[in-house]
Amino acid sequence: MTVPEPKQQQFALLSPDALLPADSPRVAGEDLRHVQTLAALDVSLPAIVVHRTTLRVVDGMHRLRAARLRGDERIAVRFFDGSPDDAFVYAVRANILHGLPLSQADRSAAAERIIRSHPHWSDRLIASATGLAASTVAAVRRRSGDTGPQPPARTGRDGRVRPLNAAEGRRRAGALIAARPQASLREIAGMAGIAVGTARDVRMRLLQGLDPVPKKLRDAETRGTPTEPAVRTVTAAAKAANTTQRAGVPGPVATAAAAVSTEPLLRTLRSDPSLRFTEGGRALLNLLSVHGMGGERWRRLVDAVPPHRHAAVAQAARHSAEAWLRFASELDRRAGGMP
Repeated sequence: MTVPEPKQQQFALLSPDALLPADSPRVAGEDLRHVQTLAALDVSLPAIVVHRTTLRVVDGMHRLRAARLRGDERIAVRFFDGSPDDAFVYAVRANILHGLPLSQADRSAAAERIIRSHPHWSDRLIASATGLAASTVAAVRRRSGDTGPQPPARTGRDGRVRPLNAAEGRRRAGALIAARPQASLREIAGMAGIAVGTARDVRMRLLQGLDPVPKKLRDAETRGTPTEPAVRTVTAAAKAANTTQRAGVPGPVATAAAAVSTEPLLRTLRSDPSLRFTEGGRALLNLLSVHGMGGERWRRLVDAVPPHRHAAVAQAARHSAEAWLRFASELDRRAGGMP
């Protein structure tokens, strides 16, 4: 889990009257019969969990009410040292693992709340906290109709952060494979921000002449946010690079295909005063325009390279491509609001 755990061996004894009622995940509140059952026990009740800064109960409201019912002057507590939102997550998880089970309605309501408080958590991670199936959490997320800004990536059960749009990572990998055909899968995966297995699948799809993004992911994009022209350009470049490489055509021709699709985007950028009338903006537009030139000019450049410099120029071109990819990744990060 990604919320703090109370220290198991550190207890304190507090008056039950000093504690505030829990921000309970139970929609209908506590079960009176369960409270009476606990109060009838002739033993000390297990320690409850309390939020240290607010003294609000996190887990153990039934035990607290039982202690008050039988007149206990002290109750054992363990302290939770996280945020109130994390305390709620801990409460849900604790009630899933022990004690009186949460109802389906309780767990669904808890999932909806955690989706709002932890939008960067994956469906599987929220499912592990609420005792629901990941598909159920996904359905709750869709029903919640949250129109607020969504993070560009989500944290999974294993603690790894993965892009929310898996298609973008695949497209980045496709472009990297086209630019660096000799790079290892681990290198491609690291630069594209995807798993090694995904990088392997992208390479296999390109070798077979397929789109690096499977149809189900493309369909999901169609149903969700439309893909931006710049992202489609990466796909075109990757596919063109694969096609020309298999046909024996020099790699730069692949960039010509990308240039055709980027020209409308370049025209839009050239008309932006914030780029046209600044020194850095004009330099950027000039560089983008050079790389957006037509296919015939690329072919003339290829023919201009002497045979004894083919390998050196190819290596320099790959370094330039890697620099542009890092540049694009940084802009994507800033556009997505990632820290």
